Amino acid sequence: MLSRIAYFVSLLVLCYSSFFFYPKWNKQGVEATISWDVSGYYWYLPAIFIYKDVKKLSFKDSIIAKYAPTGTELQQAMPLDNGNYVMKYSSGMAVMYLPFFVVAHVLAVPLGYPADGFSYPYQLAIQFGGLLVSLLGLWLLRRLLLLYYADRVVAITLFLIACGTNYLNYAAVDSGMSHTWLFTIYVSLLLSTHYFFSTFRVRYAVLIGFLVGLATLTRPTEIISCLIPLMWGLDGFTRQAFARYRALLVQHARLLLVSVVTASAVVFIQFAYWKYVSGHWFVYSYGEQGFSWFHPHWYVYSFNYRTGWLTYCPMMLLALAGFLLYVRNGKHRVAVIAFFLVSFYCVTAWDIWWYGGRAMVQSYAVISLPFAALVQWTISRRALIWIFTAAAAVFCYLNIWIFVQYHGGGLYDGECMSRAYYWRVLGRWSAPDDTRKLLDAADLFEGTPVSKTLLFEHRFDTCTGPEFVETGEPGNKALLLNSVVSRTPAYKIPYSSKGPGWVRLQATFLSKEREENIWKMPTMSVRLDNGETYVKENFVRIGRFIKNGIRSTVFVDIKLPKQPYTHLTFVVWNQQTNKEIIVDDMQAWDIKE
Repeated sequence: MLSRIAYFVSLLVLCYSSFFFYPKWNKQGVEATISWDVSGYYWYLPAIFIYKDVKKLSFKDSIIAKYAPTGTELQQAMPLDNGNYVMKYSSGMAVMYLPFFVVAHVLAVPLGYPADGFSYPYQLAIQFGGLLVSLLGLWLLRRLLLLYYADRVVAITLFLIACGTNYLNYAAVDSGMSHTWLFTIYVSLLLSTHYFFSTFRVRYAVLIGFLVGLATLTRPTEIISCLIPLMWGLDGFTRQAFARYRALLVQHARLLLVSVVTASAVVFIQFAYWKYVSGHWFVYSYGEQGFSWFHPHWYVYSFNYRTGWLTYCPMMLLALAGFLLYVRNGKHRVAVIAFFLVSFYCVTAWDIWWYGGRAMVQSYAVISLPFAALVQWTISRRALIWIFTAAAAVFCYLNIWIFVQYHGGGLYDGECMSRAYYWRVLGRWSAPDDTRKLLDAADLFEGTPVSKTLLFEHRFDTCTGPEFVETGEPGNKALLLNSVVSRTPAYKIPYSSKGPGWVRLQATFLSKEREENIWKMPTMSVRLDNGETYVKENFVRIGRFIKNGIRSTVFVDIKLPKQPYTHLTFVVWNQQTNKEIIVDDMQAWDIKE
């Protein structure tokens, strides 16, 4: 069967990616499997089973010092007024990690590793557990889709989701994250719901309740998973459809109660934990982070160039197009469409919208149904097959490109991606080093100048004061920027509109210890003003282009706009870090193409 072949091809891709391309389980610090959010999901297990300290987390400092899963301090738990700590994330992932944690804990000492919850066997166990659950999810998705679509349609849909979307990353590399685990829960819920409405057996009612409860325990917003079984039997929005649906609920009210009780029992785990550590049945552990329910960030979440869902997962554009077909005669379309709309609304209402398209991965289980509808409709129309195939191939290529670049390829910057940089490097495997200036600036002159005129030059050789230091060359001084003197003077140069062209500001820099934190790097900026009115500004982060102990010349370009302007302003800033940097030989050039 083609769908079986598609599954095993996907399995090979995921296994290769996890164990050979980027073995995250073999990394250290914040790149290890149990780091950042995953460590937050996971803290419950060592706290309960190893250190017997779920309240004070007194072991946290030694773990952070040794393994640095969240840098230099614990960021995944919040101190309470009573002196205890409460985990930021709910406990559903810890529940699912538990079997893999137990295996690692049993084997750690015999294998020669400390049984401290964070050594190599634990990292591998969580990574392997995530991969295994992800592969199970794909296998169950194949079973689900075969209930409604032909084998060829299922094969194409399965492969495109596994290898053409960000499912690949969260199944193979970042598999400790919650998203593909939730994907598997959702596929299981869809299958259980299907069998429940086919048989109305108690065991499926219990399973539905357990899955809804586990999804909610993992991410509280996943309580919306209950929409799937609740609306599965609704086949339209007519009065007759609602009457049939109401009669169905009344007829099986006892089974509905079984599901509710089961789900509540699972979710009670979290309430019991909150009560134990805080004395209260409910604790909001996300601090100032919250939702803008009346102003969801749907556009920037989907299309921004930093982390946009559809910007970096364009395959989902095809899946969303499938809803146009599905809304007319798709199987269980009311439940599927209602769930997607509510899920997308919840995801985009979260104020930390730049966390990216990963929060949509679990929804792919549901979206796969309209996606398969599009595949089915397309392959039955010869004129559209080639268009669909070309689009799917391009999107698969881009997904692989993003995946590789994100994990060490060098062209993806998860913090500072911009429109200009995105379109400059998209799909390419190498780019000149100066291209990275587009991560900060909107412009970069890459042509051959017809003419180049010096507008401004400043050296610090005749300057006096403790901030001016000898460079080692006879008579040559430079300006030392540090916590005392954190910026150069703002050099203003009269410069009026002279037609199309560019201005380039450059300077020479030297730093014994380069600032590594992207948000603290010194910057160099060029600004155009018309009198007191701002016109345009570009800047670059200097730390991207210098090396420790080596004098380096760095430049920033600005393309001259059509708006009138009267002067340029140049300045170098070093305000965010205590690390020193020397600046020398500041120049500005007028460049004509």
